[in-house]
Amino acid sequence: MPNAMCVLVWLLMKLTSAKLVSDASPNEAPVSVTEVISAMTFALDLTEGARPGHALRTCLMGMRLAEALGVPDDMRANLYYALQLKDIGCSNNAARMTCIVGGDDRVIKAIAKLSDWTRPHRPEIRTIKLLWANILPQSSWWRRALRLLRIGLTQHHNNRVMIDLRCERGAEIIRSLELGHATAEAVLHLDEHWNGKGFPDNLRGEEIPLMSRICSVAQNLDVFAEDSEEAAISILRQRSGRWFDPDIVWMAELLHKNGTLWVDARHSDNAERTRAAVMAMTPHTTRRTGPQWIDKVCEAFGSVVDAKSPFTYRHSLRVSEMATSIAEELDLQPQRVDLVRRAALLHDLGKLSVPNTILDKETDLSKDDWSVVKRHPEYTRDILDRVNMFRDVAVVAGEHHERLDGTGYPQQLVACDISLESRVLVMADCYTALAEERPYRKAMTPLEAVATLRASVPEKLDAHCFDALRRVIERRESIASWVRINAHHASAELN
Repeated sequence: MPNAMCVLVWLLMKLTSAKLVSDASPNEAPVSVTEVISAMTFALDLTEGARPGHALRTCLMGMRLAEALGVPDDMRANLYYALQLKDIGCSNNAARMTCIVGGDDRVIKAIAKLSDWTRPHRPEIRTIKLLWANILPQSSWWRRALRLLRIGLTQHHNNRVMIDLRCERGAEIIRSLELGHATAEAVLHLDEHWNGKGFPDNLRGEEIPLMSRICSVAQNLDVFAEDSEEAAISILRQRSGRWFDPDIVWMAELLHKNGTLWVDARHSDNAERTRAAVMAMTPHTTRRTGPQWIDKVCEAFGSVVDAKSPFTYRHSLRVSEMATSIAEELDLQPQRVDLVRRAALLHDLGKLSVPNTILDKETDLSKDDWSVVKRHPEYTRDILDRVNMFRDVAVVAGEHHERLDGTGYPQQLVACDISLESRVLVMADCYTALAEERPYRKAMTPLEAVATLRASVPEKLDAHCFDALRRVIERRESIASWVRINAHHASAELN
């Protein structure tokens, strides 16, 4: 009877998996670049601790400014994606931000956006209060005071390093997505200032690309509008000629007065309504694209997640490689292998919402820490579910912490609810995590990781996926051993 039950569960699982990919295949008709990019901006908002829809609101206002300024159509097409992807390099400096401040990198980044860091000799009381509340929150007052003093003394250097890390990486990713040299340059010079005191190259005035100048004004409008729209315009006016191009500030004031600047771009507006308005602005030159570009998007955003912590460097790529190997070992059809590979690359998107103070913690996580961590699969699924062709990817990626006995999260699914694709991803993620170093332990060897996983089979982890993993690892270890032996013989012969 137990064997018959196992066969029945396996058949149900295969039927569930077949249904999962029956409605849409990753290799079907071309998809809209705009649909994909506009959805993925929600992941970038998580990185910066921004209110959901920040990048989209920035895009709406930036495009309106560009139209009013008479920017040519071809430049506006590049600007459209620069505005949405301006923060794509931001995870690259998260660990360093945490190291500098000793607090939640996302909160500190939000604070930094509100302060005029070009005037360290004139610190703002609000900025000091916010920093004080978030610097080394578990430490004594005098340690916090020393850290605050050090931040003040090293502010200029830290700003340069942080912006260099973010902007250079952002430009690099945009080039990899083939969205145009001008788009990459706009992001690279996002933090240049009109007076030449910005970064990374201290460009001045019209030396700064026009698209960068527009992006800078648009993003700051949204940041400061959290207080009020009038406050945002007032701060632009105060920094006109220092941070911002005076002509663009003048145009923003004009659009504000005539009531067109903030339509569908207010903080109170529904984010999906804002996204619809952004998609309606899609440039006529924007192409629909196919599977190869989608793969590049998955790889790019996987790298955005991995850059957040030194302990997750290349994690998504490694999970993807192992998940693909397991799926192929199980003889899954090519479209199902593609589904698993893409879900693996994107499975941790939601971790962009987790502060590095938790990700890089050397001690056990607290109950509050775990409550934050356990939300990340839901964020992943929510982001991916906004793209029609990612609906199946969203399901699989969102289930990478589920377990067959119902002890996983976030939905506490049980065996009959979990597809084969999800089981493959779970196995690949568990193995890869064990084989990587973490702040609280050393990396396991491949065989140690396999032995550790064996204890969870079949109660928590799928037996068929485990057997496939074991065969993959044994084959790799056998090849590695053969290479070592032959290298040793070759070295001996040379000597």
